[in-house]
Amino acid sequence: MFREHSRCMETFELEERVKKLTRIGIALSSERNLDKLLELIVDSAREFTDADAGTLYIAEPEKQSLRWEILYNDTLKTRQGGTTGIPICLTPVPLIKDHEPNCANVSAYVANTGRIVNIPDICEADGFDFTGPRRYDEVTGYKSKSMLVLPMKNHEDDIIGVLQLLNAKDQNTGEIIAFDPELVDLTTALASQAAVAITNARLIQELQNLFDAFIKAIAAAMDEKSRYTGGHIRRVAELTMKIAEKVNEADYGPYADVRLTPDQMNELRMAAWMHDIGKITTPEHIVDKATKLETIFDRIELIRARFETIKESFRKEALERKFSLSSVGITDRQQLQAIDDHLAEKLAEADEEFNFLITINTGGEFMDDAKIEQLAAIAGKTYCVDGEERSYLSENEVYNLSIRKGTLSVEERRKMNDHAAMTVRMLSQLPFPKKLKGVSEYAGAHHEQLNGKGYPLGLAGEQIPLQARILAIADIFEALTASDRPYKKPIKLAETVKILKNMVKEGHLDGDLVEIFLKEDIPMDCENPESKPGAFPKRCNAG
Repeated sequence: MFREHSRCMETFELEERVKKLTRIGIALSSERNLDKLLELIVDSAREFTDADAGTLYIAEPEKQSLRWEILYNDTLKTRQGGTTGIPICLTPVPLIKDHEPNCANVSAYVANTGRIVNIPDICEADGFDFTGPRRYDEVTGYKSKSMLVLPMKNHEDDIIGVLQLLNAKDQNTGEIIAFDPELVDLTTALASQAAVAITNARLIQELQNLFDAFIKAIAAAMDEKSRYTGGHIRRVAELTMKIAEKVNEADYGPYADVRLTPDQMNELRMAAWMHDIGKITTPEHIVDKATKLETIFDRIELIRARFETIKESFRKEALERKFSLSSVGITDRQQLQAIDDHLAEKLAEADEEFNFLITINTGGEFMDDAKIEQLAAIAGKTYCVDGEERSYLSENEVYNLSIRKGTLSVEERRKMNDHAAMTVRMLSQLPFPKKLKGVSEYAGAHHEQLNGKGYPLGLAGEQIPLQARILAIADIFEALTASDRPYKKPIKLAETVKILKNMVKEGHLDGDLVEIFLKEDIPMDCENPESKPGAFPKRCNAG
């Protein structure tokens, strides 16, 4: 009767341990944070075997060593490694000594052979060098006794680490006992589950790193194409995350209860890095068009040469008039002086007209009707070369110089704006995982406006996601204050703030987000951001 009861108890305990192992396996498979996963492995193994202490080593094949990753000890109340932030300042365990596999150290032996080591009492064990544990005991006052060391093998049967458990405890008396041999197989299964979980977590992280690297490579490619666009992408990505962090921290306004999760923050970060990916298809001469007349080169230089020709024609005309007078015997000084004075006036007028063309070519000032009329007057003039009458300006030059704002023509502006639609088109073809499904939407909507007048889709109000609204502010602020644009000077912070507030009034930007942007400690410089890529300025009072 007693024997049957004892057998039932053992069966029950075994079933409970199997259930516990299943629960641990589920927990391991759901954890994606590698540091938390490693902690979970050690804590679960210690709980499963009633071990007082546990150490987890990670194999580093390229260094031929085992790296201390987790070190926990209940008796000493020690927790190092993992998410604790406390580094383990112990020398890695070498896997090779004197050009031979290291079999003296028990953890190295297990890593090299793949065998399990279960030692009831290390003081009575032979075959291993326990100098390290004994020195540890002397320093800490701890008493190491029983030890269970297991290899952690992944799905490819590669040993990726070693799990070392120390001092199993009797659940009833708390006495240090040997590790139960019947638990070794189950603990081995746990170690294998842990190895697969680590491999999966690493694979996910490596895929994330690969995707990050791919995005950075795209940005680098755009940097090579246009250093202005490349620097813009880096700065907008960083500024976007600064704003998002402050939105998460804000305890006032409509966004007081908004808290973007780590996955959502990562999704937004991806969108920020890829928001201008469509500019890959935008011609470089449009992206970097510094002046209205620039194509491959700034055609103002052709006009400069033309005006020199025009002035030379004036001089020739004056000489011809003087020669005509002298040929009929007229040498009156007053008449000759009048010719020189008229020439000087015409040369000065030509210089003034050319300087005007230089000024309006930069696109820095708005072209009002008066300037358009002045340009038309110049364009209506002609000069003669070799008997051929020519216009001061070509039709295309007049068209480009008539651009009222900026340096882009209507067609070029349309082509530039197409980058947003192209961003959506390119990103929508990528098979983003569930946690990144919003990247295409957020990146493609950074030029949408609350009043519905943005592009490419003309979204309005709540149709525009919060993430896209954040990205829009970062994009506009960086564009206004950037000091590395060839076509504009940086706008000082005070003026930038006015522009942002006006854009809120006109329905372009989210006023509540702009309030957070201006009120919180988001990096700003009272003049302008540093032009160095990725650099952001110090705080100042933007209110």
